[in-house]
Amino acid sequence: MLQVLLPLVNVPMINYTLAWLESAGVEEVFVFCCAHSRQVIDYLEASEWMSQPNFTVSTIESRKAISAGDALRFIYERNVIHGDFVLISGDTVSNMSLNEALKEHKDRRKKDNNAIMTMVIQRSKPSPITHQSRLGTDELFLAIDPETMQLLYYEDKDDSRKGTISIDKTLIADNPTFLMHNDKQDCYIDICSPEVLSLFSDNFDYQHLRKHFVKGLLVDDIMGYKIFTYEIHSSYAARIDNFRSYDTISKDIIQRWTYPFVPDVKFFGNSAVKLDRQGMYRASEVGLSRSAKCGPFTVIGCGTNIGTNTVISDSVIGEGCTIGSNVSIEGSYVWNNVVIEDGCKLKHAIVCDGVMLRSGAVLNPGVVLSFNVVIGQKFVVPAYSMVSLLEQPTNQDSDEELEYADNNSDSDVASDEVDERYSAEVPEKDKCTAYEVGESGAGYIWQVCDGVHEEDWRHSVAPIPDEKLIELMQKVDLDTEDNLPSSGELKPELNSNMSDDDDDDIEEVQDDTSLFQKEVEATFLRAVHENVAQSHIVLEVNALRLSFNMTFLDCASALFYSMIKLALDTPHNSSVDLRTSAAALIRKWKKLLKGYLTSIDEEIEVILKFEEMCLESKELAPSFTQLLHLMYDEDIVQEESILNWAAEKENADEKDKEFVKQAEQFLQWLKEAPEEDDDDD
Repeated sequence: MLQVLLPLVNVPMINYTLAWLESAGVEEVFVFCCAHSRQVIDYLEASEWMSQPNFTVSTIESRKAISAGDALRFIYERNVIHGDFVLISGDTVSNMSLNEALKEHKDRRKKDNNAIMTMVIQRSKPSPITHQSRLGTDELFLAIDPETMQLLYYEDKDDSRKGTISIDKTLIADNPTFLMHNDKQDCYIDICSPEVLSLFSDNFDYQHLRKHFVKGLLVDDIMGYKIFTYEIHSSYAARIDNFRSYDTISKDIIQRWTYPFVPDVKFFGNSAVKLDRQGMYRASEVGLSRSAKCGPFTVIGCGTNIGTNTVISDSVIGEGCTIGSNVSIEGSYVWNNVVIEDGCKLKHAIVCDGVMLRSGAVLNPGVVLSFNVVIGQKFVVPAYSMVSLLEQPTNQDSDEELEYADNNSDSDVASDEVDERYSAEVPEKDKCTAYEVGESGAGYIWQVCDGVHEEDWRHSVAPIPDEKLIELMQKVDLDTEDNLPSSGELKPELNSNMSDDDDDDIEEVQDDTSLFQKEVEATFLRAVHENVAQSHIVLEVNALRLSFNMTFLDCASALFYSMIKLALDTPHNSSVDLRTSAAALIRKWKKLLKGYLTSIDEEIEVILKFEEMCLESKELAPSFTQLLHLMYDEDIVQEESILNWAAEKENADEKDKEFVKQAEQFLQWLKEAPEEDDDDD
């Protein structure tokens, strides 16, 4: 569980939670503090949150609470909650409105007193390869009554990787109709009735909210209490409980999915920064060398200085940092007051406050450096290592019991006693003792990715390694082959007499297609901005193809759409600039696109997709012929495909022949061009 005061895009996590609650109309907030309680309380007491009109923030402290169940029992004993309440963790980021969810919950309660909880969920397809969501959480299986939205089954620890789940036969017997989902994400936002607190008070074996309380109620047929779900569609809600979710949600904030809670909009607890072109955020008083390059989706904090020839991409740099010359920072999170000397390289790492990297140091993917660590000159920190000033304890104390849900978490949170040890053991930067991190370094390596820690990649800020994806992909292919009929092909049953329910099926397919398009576009944009290898992108797109049950043509259309849309979204002054940008993207990613075009018909469909986009964009339309010619020159589409596309338009309406007419000279040239002769004579 990540501490709620740790920076998320240079703002303490708890500020996002409180800002959302205030905007949602919540008037009173109780913050329960256990681990790091003194830090949290001191921060809140010194913040603006304690002086806001019509918004009261109170803290409740108990260092004896070791689980969510203990915390709720303590709150029940304090008798501070007397009606319905919203239960969340302090690391929740959302912009959803609570009004409709609260209304549904209260209306349901009027009809059924046993409806004591409403869980907020949203759609999120897990990867069929890793069986994880984009937040690094396990694949979740829910059974929901489609009429009432009652939750009937909840499981995130199962045999899904073996292709099976276990359901009690009484669930089927008692509920003739229910939908089984594995495409939902638990937002960990619960609307609760007071009975929830009393149930925890009466059942001391309830520790975890999901593993014990939710699952306990679902199998309890004596009390008759019920849990319902509320699905959000256009809003954002997610919880940070591992490093992968920290990375994912940070990128979502930077890419403005959490609006209005974004870096350039002032809200309580943050300092607004300026949004430059291509999504780069820069605060005031930043010292940036002319030769330094800061790429898109990068945040630079106030008072930070960046040296010559330094390259920063897809990273967040905190306040008061000093970054030397010839430094490379990619996909990393550098917190406040960090010193990075010349020639250092950071790739998909987290660097906490006060860290120093001496010249030439290298942080491999997945590294986490704790507070005030010093990495020695030219020292290479192994991938997925965690480095601390404290030696790794033999029997590590853990606050995993404090998790809001029983999720896997790589994040280490020490007690207040450890905080004091940190302060006492911080070495002077000029008199460092060499521990395990090189000459003039200070720190102990806690974890190294070897056989013991082979699962570290699942919850890291680093992208999943290619070799791991390939290994998992091969397992998926084997499982798929085992489930196919002897012919090796699954054919849908065709029925000309469609029922009324078929309309819903069609809408669901359309929703899947739209969602698939968005997922491919997000994958492609990450590849562009983070310089991801094309082989890695192929694996990710193939995973999406399997997850959404799409074809190679669907992949090609989605990729081509993403390329052209990126060109349209890139700032340009004229149609010539737009054409130049689109041409550069087509040339760079032609191999990726061509890999999904296996037939003439598929190439024609891509041309039709291009034609459709040109019809929707007046500034793109004049470039149709030139870009089509480029696709021919780059062997993305063949001559036969282009001529067949034109032939299909012969009997079309005049308005549908706009681009055939525009490409008339090019088409004539193709028809008259001499065919290549394989003979030398």
